[in-house]
Amino acid sequence: MEDKIIVEHLSLSYSDGTESLQDINLHIKENNITALIGPAGGGKSTFLRTLNRLNDLTDIKLISGKVLIDGENILDPRTDVIHLRQKVGIVFARPIPLPLSIYENVAYGLQMAGEKRKSALDEAVERALHQAQLWDEVHDRLSASAYAISGGQQQRLCLARVLALQPEIILLDEPTSALDPISTAKIENSLEILKSSYTILVAPHSTQQAGRIADDVAFFLQGELVEFLPATLMFTNPRDKRTQDYVQGRFG
Repeated sequence: MEDKIIVEHLSLSYSDGTESLQDINLHIKENNITALIGPAGGGKSTFLRTLNRLNDLTDIKLISGKVLIDGENILDPRTDVIHLRQKVGIVFARPIPLPLSIYENVAYGLQMAGEKRKSALDEAVERALHQAQLWDEVHDRLSASAYAISGGQQQRLCLARVLALQPEIILLDEPTSALDPISTAKIENSLEILKSSYTILVAPHSTQQAGRIADDVAFFLQGELVEFLPATLMFTNPRDKRTQDYVQGRFG
């Protein structure tokens, strides 16, 4: 399995003096689910946002190192950030549907990218809603407001909105933290199916979720990547005592 993302000596600090990432080195495989675990404030969200340059919108004092996606350093100032964010989509912890219909929410990104053909939009909306396991629940009310569906459905709608653009990488920052167990299971099931076509990085809301869905796991602590292992080893035989203490619930 090939590396999709290679991170070399990535460090990042904010203008307020907070150092969020310290010399991160990581190889992320294509068509895998990679989970990022660790206590709050450890750098997981910052790392995810670096992968599609959302951190450009924050007050960064210093960023150094390389993030190679398909061999290209996305931190290069010449990077087309709009194209990058189409290639690397993100879903946040709380669903943020647009004040539009279900159909318009999914089609929005494509329309912004210049797609005007209704047949192409229809096809993309149906495909993305199927992939997000939402089509069967909303296919007969696509013109209804996105606010009329449940929170769990809204989160899958936000996933569909990302999928409509056919990215290569999907980032998810605690995507089920606000959801009930049934909605959580649907999201997890979707990710298991999607990894055959996408490279997925997720900061799950619990180590238990990481154990259920991940192929590889990265443990972040105070901005440091402590350990990166296959999930089976991370949860049964970690090498670092800090990792062992965290996965066994001694802190965090």
